[in-house]
Amino acid sequence: MSSPVPVETLIRRRKPGHSLEAPFYTSREIFDLDMDVIFGRHWIFVGVDPDVPEPGDVMTVDIGKSPILIVRGDDMELRAFHNVCRHRGARIVLDEKATVGNLVCRYHQWTYGLEGDLMFAEHMGKDFDTKCHGLKPVHVRSVSGLLFVCLAENPPKDIDDLAAEMAPYLAPHDIRNCKVVATTSLIEEGNWKITMENNRECYHCVGNHPELTIPLFEYGFGFSPDELDDERRAHAERYEQLRRDSVARWEACGLPSGEIDHLADRVTGYRTERLVLDGEGESHTMDTKVASKKLLGNLTDRKLGGLHFWTQPNSWHHFMSDHIVTFSVLPLDEGRTLLRTKWLVHKDAVEGVDYDLENLTSVWIATNQQDADLVEMAHKGAESPAYEPGPYSPFTEGLVEKFCEWYIGRLTEHHLGEKKDAPVRVAAE
Repeated sequence: MSSPVPVETLIRRRKPGHSLEAPFYTSREIFDLDMDVIFGRHWIFVGVDPDVPEPGDVMTVDIGKSPILIVRGDDMELRAFHNVCRHRGARIVLDEKATVGNLVCRYHQWTYGLEGDLMFAEHMGKDFDTKCHGLKPVHVRSVSGLLFVCLAENPPKDIDDLAAEMAPYLAPHDIRNCKVVATTSLIEEGNWKITMENNRECYHCVGNHPELTIPLFEYGFGFSPDELDDERRAHAERYEQLRRDSVARWEACGLPSGEIDHLADRVTGYRTERLVLDGEGESHTMDTKVASKKLLGNLTDRKLGGLHFWTQPNSWHHFMSDHIVTFSVLPLDEGRTLLRTKWLVHKDAVEGVDYDLENLTSVWIATNQQDADLVEMAHKGAESPAYEPGPYSPFTEGLVEKFCEWYIGRLTEHHLGEKKDAPVRVAAE
């Protein structure tokens, strides 16, 4: 479905502090624009170093119509290529994960080295130059073990700033010495922006996420203090005192924990903050204790809360003392979105001895399905003729607004050819 209103008009008249107009969620024309401007020109989170730990390990991912493969070379370097044979275009690696000696296209056995060079192509004649038919490269970047790819010829350079600022936050969790022990791929019946908006707030958490709100405080994402009853006000005050005490302790131990927020003012937008957890304060589990007895890296303290890390346009992550959960959002069409979730533990942790897989994954498996149901509800609402942009809560949905600011800013610059100034923010009195 195309939008009856010109896309340029929709971009220009976006009302700050409100949800987007319906075509941003329902129009095929805008979805195609998103795949070009957003997913075709920005750094997209796709996986982790432990997805391809050894030489010859390969992982694949589709970004819209672009199938990508990431391979670990014999020199231990990561390289990414379009997963398209230079002969007649067949996909080379068909599985999500594989281990290979070389990259061999099953169709006609054209064979590529792990560095993407064409090594063998039978029956092409003596004048055929294999050097002109290597795999087409894709930019790939590991940020402390988190893998990002960019389809653009000239990717945004500010990922260097992100990597530098995030290194001291991520390094203690030692992603490269973890292993992936569970992966889920959930198709949500809604536009990818609704998935992202839903993630950027916890306004909906109470009443919808009974498992998640056992370890996670809703107050970490904002609240209206004048509307709390006595019980919830006391709960919020306990959260704030615990947050202050915990951050001071973590920082004193050399663990950066303070908020960094560049969700709306960077091309490669991101945000991080170490959040306190309720109960035992150890992990995202039903009993709030660690799910794995083997802590990550050189960590010895179980009570490190949950470091969260968000990136625009498509990821969020949670790092605890004992395990990591990563989330990647990949659009399928204007009304369907793939949410891929991965759980990582220390590479030496043994299932059944150090961790129980169901205990490790249960909170987020439940939460993801609950969020998928909410995304479907919201998408169906956006399809209604009665839908119109509604106001965001200034207390609990400020980070949703930052996502929309970022998104509209990227469309303004790339589609309209105009530089959108970063929003001016006034600190609260």
